[in-house]
Amino acid sequence: MEATVVKHTGSHYLLSALPEWNLFPAVLRGKIRLKGSSATNPVAVGDRVRYEFSPQAVPSDKSGGNDASWKEVPTEQNPAVITGILPRRNYVIRRSTNLSRQSHIIAANVDRAYIVVTIDFPEVKLPFLDRLLVTCEVYNVPVTIVLNKSDLYGEEHRGRVEAFHSIYEGAGYPVMDVSAVTGMGIDALRDACKGAVSLFSGVSGVGKSSLIRALDPSLDPKVGEISDAHLQGKHTTTFYEMYRLASGGFIIDTPGIRGFGLVDLAREEIALYFPEMLKASEGCRFTPCTHTHEPGCAVKAAVEDGSISYERYSSYLGMLEDESKYR
Repeated sequence: MEATVVKHTGSHYLLSALPEWNLFPAVLRGKIRLKGSSATNPVAVGDRVRYEFSPQAVPSDKSGGNDASWKEVPTEQNPAVITGILPRRNYVIRRSTNLSRQSHIIAANVDRAYIVVTIDFPEVKLPFLDRLLVTCEVYNVPVTIVLNKSDLYGEEHRGRVEAFHSIYEGAGYPVMDVSAVTGMGIDALRDACKGAVSLFSGVSGVGKSSLIRALDPSLDPKVGEISDAHLQGKHTTTFYEMYRLASGGFIIDTPGIRGFGLVDLAREEIALYFPEMLKASEGCRFTPCTHTHEPGCAVKAAVEDGSISYERYSSYLGMLEDESKYR
């Protein structure tokens, strides 16, 4: 039997045979490891898994308690047992930023990732965003950037909002302006999520849970507050969880991420996953080209003339430095 993982709480899981929404508990027994994977969680939300369970014997109404029938539904006392993972078509994975080799799979089999950011409250960190974008490129996850809390951006923010759009739309990513408070852009986001499994991710405090509630008021994920001391979001979502939208489709909510390290990506490959740099590199004099010191580098020329943003190029240089540290 097969089903999809819709919630992961430590060693316990909830499964459902999507697109049906009939949740039942499951556990992981024995060691399940994916070939070549160093992830700390072998099973992630969004994974399609094989499972089995032992039906429970319960008294039959017709037998007066002298006979037993079989209850064919897993329960908390008799959960299903996950026995294997079906091949993933894509996934999002991160590595700890403390230079360890451990990695963690955020979600699997995602139709689109919506990376939620805010210009302020908390301030967007472009290097973090770019690492997440590169990872989605590596593992074939389409991305839309969601610029939340647009109701808070006044005239003093206009320049920064326009610059943000220019940087990321120029790199080839759609950017949606939304507000979970006023409802701005929510209908368009809800329509985009119909009939799909969508991952919502970002740093703590950007309003992922508020957006989910705005998309479907019947859902009630935890909503956190911003720390005044550091203007950083406090962690509110404890577990990875999938929700069913009343309007159609499914959303995976994730805990706020404070750091994002690249996984399984060689230093010389990083530029391949910056779409605007990959396109410009066709004009480089040398192949391969690191786009750092070589003469006749078309990427550096594009940065100088503004067709590739300096912010994105700076993120690229930071990733090169990070990868050298890991090695």
